[in-house]
Amino acid sequence: MIRIVIIEDERLIADELQAMLLNISDEVVVTAILPSVGKAVDYLSNDHTTDLILSDIQLPDGLSFDVFNTLHCTIPVIFITAFDRFMVNAFENNAIDYLLKPVDERDLLKVLNKYKMLDQHFIKRQQFFNSFAKEKKRLVVRKGLVNILLRLEDVVLFYTESKIIYTIDREGKKYVCDRNLGQLEEELGEAGFFRVNRQYLVNSEYIRGYKAYDKVKLLIDLAGLYTDHQIIVSQETAPNFRRWMNEI
Repeated sequence: MIRIVIIEDERLIADELQAMLLNISDEVVVTAILPSVGKAVDYLSNDHTTDLILSDIQLPDGLSFDVFNTLHCTIPVIFITAFDRFMVNAFENNAIDYLLKPVDERDLLKVLNKYKMLDQHFIKRQQFFNSFAKEKKRLVVRKGLVNILLRLEDVVLFYTESKIIYTIDREGKKYVCDRNLGQLEEELGEAGFFRVNRQYLVNSEYIRGYKAYDKVKLLIDLAGLYTDHQIIVSQETAPNFRRWMNEI
């Protein structure tokens, strides 16, 4: 099942898009039609099931790019607009394709099939990383000029500072890691590590608890020697973090 959200302020166009989607595929469910930037931000900030977004660009309260910039959204988007001057901006905001109005049903089918192919590619890629993470026991890090094999079970967290990725172990020792946080997140997600914000990737084994911070964020309490790092779970990530903590 492909769960699709339509962001479009003209209801007639939104209804036509929904009808076309339902006509070309039995796999599609349109879960919401959102008429503005504000409505889209409110909905998507609390929804974590959407697979694909079809979005107009010019909305009554701004451009739909504002939605994705506000939420740091990673959901793939097909932008639909009457103008082609936004094409470059579209592909900087998760676009997998770009359709001009009026939308032709055949073109919509093509981009939907494109999404399916991309989705299968990333599913297979994630399965590879998941199996890799379950088998992986150690990670090569550096201390000065020396390369060290550090056991993953001893890693408390990874963090970025001045474009360098550091690792801290259970004894509070700090090392340099040559992978970026995005790569580490993909490789170690199934090994008990969670990306709580842009700066930190944390091992669940060293999380003693968490509490509300600044109303909508969370402050993580790390066990032992690691209290010098104030680790705050971002507003966008907090719902997923709570679910993750309940599942591990």
